[in-house]
Amino acid sequence: MQIGRWNHQETGGSDYRPATGGTETFPSRRPQVGGSFDSGRPRRGGRGGFDRRSPSRPGYSGAQGRPRRKTGVGAFGETETEISKFVNRAVVTTEEEPAFMPEHAFADFPVDPRLKKNIETKGYALPSPIQDKAIPHVLTGRDVVGLAETGTGKTAAFLIPLIDKVVKHMALGERERVLIMAPTRELAVQIERELAGFAQGLGFRGMVAVGGANINPQIVALRNDPSFVIGTPGRLKDLMERKVLSLAGFHSVVLDEADRMLDMGFIDDMRFILSKMPKERHTLFFSATMSREIEKLIGEFLIDPTIISVKTRDTSKNIDQDVVRIPRGADKLDVLVDLLQDRDFSKVLVFGRTKYGVEKLAKALSRKHIYAESIHGDKTYRARIKALEAFKRGEVTVLVATDVAARGLDIPAVSHVINYDLPSTYEDYVHRIGRTGRASLKGKALTFVQG
Repeated sequence: MQIGRWNHQETGGSDYRPATGGTETFPSRRPQVGGSFDSGRPRRGGRGGFDRRSPSRPGYSGAQGRPRRKTGVGAFGETETEISKFVNRAVVTTEEEPAFMPEHAFADFPVDPRLKKNIETKGYALPSPIQDKAIPHVLTGRDVVGLAETGTGKTAAFLIPLIDKVVKHMALGERERVLIMAPTRELAVQIERELAGFAQGLGFRGMVAVGGANINPQIVALRNDPSFVIGTPGRLKDLMERKVLSLAGFHSVVLDEADRMLDMGFIDDMRFILSKMPKERHTLFFSATMSREIEKLIGEFLIDPTIISVKTRDTSKNIDQDVVRIPRGADKLDVLVDLLQDRDFSKVLVFGRTKYGVEKLAKALSRKHIYAESIHGDKTYRARIKALEAFKRGEVTVLVATDVAARGLDIPAVSHVINYDLPSTYEDYVHRIGRTGRASLKGKALTFVQG
């Protein structure tokens, strides 16, 4: 498959009260599987049109092409060895694969009956692998390290047992408070929404503390002593330094997408926050990758943890991965526009590396009558959530984003992920493309490669 060888939530419940706080012409044919695509313009020494070369020949979009040199821009995918990691066919089987058979059903877990009812109302019957293996250990109070691919249900794996813990302490007239750290505002909001559904009618509060939003409503919400505080490390530290958030009464903590928090430079804030919590605490650590740095953090933050890994491969078997070769001097925007005009590209997440580049690209697409929204760090919190919700609802077909959108977000039915700019690392690539091919759905990931 050589694509593109161009020449030129509404939250809450009755008792749960969240407080968050020139015109271009294109050929009529689209890029096809098994062919190479030209803009139709003549090139020196040849002619435009489809290239029917075999995938085994040097012109193929996989790893067999000519050697490439590093350009020094610090991206992953600048050598043919690295580019080969962007090419992988979705698994196609002639026989139905055996379904995962959990050891438990949600109805079997020893949790409060009201919580069980909420789980049932949300449509949960059988747990996912990470839920099936992690929930029993969390219920017993063990520190847990959960390693699982993105989109496997990690949020419910820690929320369900921790909600039960809070409810049981309330029944005894005691107080249990939970701190959840997440790398991005969007993920924190998503966790709070999941919490709201599971905790409806249980009589306690939760709140979100994130940067980019007005801090004053968050301060007001903290005065109500919410049982769950979900936030990004920087804003949590800010609230602590203002002395409006004390962690002395928090005996449970979750570090969600810990590898991403490490990548984003939050390690000092994480250490500061955990140092202000009781030494005897219940710590849950969830990550999609395991590196030396992550192993070091586990040894530093957790005590004799149970390590649960349900990772089988870096990327989902449901994702068809390929590259789009862009010859020198060609216009990447023209290539992208032509791809997006194909009806199969129904819900597309496009990744860029910089905030300025992402905003510029979204506006350029809109000028070409492809309505696109953008999310990046320079947008206000409200604007980012508005753009994300519009994309989720299908009001826009293209969302252009920096890597802030690559981790933890549950965006249903994304048909394609396009890496318009190369990711910084392979781990970033894995998380970018993890937005498609989720659950049992098939997805496609395309990476633009220059030269």
